[in-house]
Amino acid sequence: MAIEREKFYECEVKRRRVRAAGGYESFWKVKPIAVALEDNDTEFRCMSCGGAVKVFKRRSEDGPATHIEHKLKSDSEYCAAGIYFLKATDGREARPSATPVR
Repeated sequence: MAIEREKFYECEVKRRRVRAAGGYESFWKVKPIAVALEDNDTEFRCMSCGGAVKVFKRRSEDGPATHIEHKLKSDSEYCAAGIYFLKATDGREARPSATPVR
């Protein structure tokens, strides 16, 4: 029996922009994973809960597409887009990650 896994194809990536007063400021931008990897982005987080994610790159043409999954099961259990949250039948409510990526 195949294991059901989370697969998100968009996430937030950390970007920098020039401030009007000088210097740089960081901000989070939503991007498709494939585009973020082409742009050499290095910092990713879930766009629903702000939790840490891991990136899975497509290895072959017949393999799964490039995607991300939550690193922590606890994030997936309470993220509105998480597989464990969607399967839960106990009436839990979505909440931000307990350990968000800043």
